[in-house]
Amino acid sequence: MQSVVAAAPPVRRMIVGITGASGTVYGVRVLEMLRAMKIESHLVISKAGDQTRSLETDLSAAALRALADRVYAPGDISAAISSGSFQTMGIIVAPCSVRTLSEIATGVTSSLLARAADVCLKERRRVVLMFRETPLHAGHIKSMLAVTEMGAIVAMPVPAFYARPRTVDEIVTHSVSRALDLFGLDTEAFPRWTGSSSAARRKIRSGE
Repeated sequence: MQSVVAAAPPVRRMIVGITGASGTVYGVRVLEMLRAMKIESHLVISKAGDQTRSLETDLSAAALRALADRVYAPGDISAAISSGSFQTMGIIVAPCSVRTLSEIATGVTSSLLARAADVCLKERRRVVLMFRETPLHAGHIKSMLAVTEMGAIVAMPVPAFYARPRTVDEIVTHSVSRALDLFGLDTEAFPRWTGSSSAARRKIRSGE
């Protein structure tokens, strides 16, 4: 009788990149949500990302890194996440700078963050880029098209006002939760749209 080999449980491990674009809070919220869902996080922060953290948040460098399970230096090309044999769910870059987007779009892997994203693309794993820039010129749009054609998803953190957010925190939570949806992860941290009744539509129109 042939023995049945049980399937291995899915890997619950994700790479998180934080770049120098404005919006460090997005990366912070990603790490917090992954920890709450018991998903192992592997963090890379660029040098510019650390500079932005110091400008935009009260978190110390150590406090931010403490939110992750593993942390890698941005120049550590020999890190585990630089190899396709190291299994992950993929990578989310939050926020994603123009430089990082451009490096991924052109296959430049001079940094660990770009290399990790390139590895996820070649292994056909999910790559989500919370691109933070506006307005856009043709070069930005071409890079966004290039990474999309390669299999990545550009998920710009655009606020959704149908949920009537009252705080910046609610807006950040909604944007990050929607980005994590792309990995099949339900954070259960925001109200989902289920349609509106006639009464609700009237309230929206009247501004009640």
